[in-house]
Amino acid sequence: MTLRILFALTLLLSLAIAGAQQPPSVDEIVHNANLVAYYQGKDGRAQVQMTITDRQGRARERRMTILRRDAADTDSLEDNAYWSEQKYYVYFQRPSDLNRTVFMVWKQLDADDDRWLYLPSLDLVRRIAATDKRNSFVGSDFFYEDVSGRSIDLDRHELLETTDSYYVVRSTPKDPSDVEFAYYESYIHIDSFIPVRISFYKEGGEKYREATALEVETIDGYPTVTRSQMESLETGSTTVMDYLSVEYDVGLPDDIFSERYLRSAPREHLR
Repeated sequence: MTLRILFALTLLLSLAIAGAQQPPSVDEIVHNANLVAYYQGKDGRAQVQMTITDRQGRARERRMTILRRDAADTDSLEDNAYWSEQKYYVYFQRPSDLNRTVFMVWKQLDADDDRWLYLPSLDLVRRIAATDKRNSFVGSDFFYEDVSGRSIDLDRHELLETTDSYYVVRSTPKDPSDVEFAYYESYIHIDSFIPVRISFYKEGGEKYREATALEVETIDGYPTVTRSQMESLETGSTTVMDYLSVEYDVGLPDDIFSERYLRSAPREHLR
């Protein structure tokens, strides 16, 4: 083999390796992160302990079961599994004044999500307006939108940098009047695509709110956040979500995600 042919083959091999190592686009990064955070498996069930701690160190606890069912039949990005229609059912067991309270979401693709809150003490089903989606979720530092996820189509995404461990993505709302933040920055783990930290900023670059994944486990082959925290830098309050158990692909029927089951909980699926 001549030196010229050897050089040409070496060059082609180098180009092939370089091409194989091309980083994903910012859209691919965001799509993967949204899939991992909200859409793994056809459906899921989690038992969750929430602890809200104020600036003085006083703690309040919530205990709930979260049910989720996706419209997509696949986890494939090519089939848009990262942003299919989806339903959530959150049932509260503790404390006693929240027992039997239900929060339900129908995530829509081309319209505002539908959200309901059932208040058993009043036997009242209340629709949550789209304008309330960024209000406190049952007195915690999480918002309603945090629980079921924010549409990735509502923001413009920019890859700021790639470190040894993270993709750093800045997301800016397309409609600033719809939200209280100017932008947020996500540190997305390169290997798992888990959003490890999300920091929210106001105009002028003041960070006022931060979500952090504290613990991660692999469950049924899925990388799963099993402990997360939301911190309000303005109030000094923090909320920790401990996922005591997580199951995927449990076969949840679609009809339990309906107004009928707000007053009459599907107890066989909550255990």
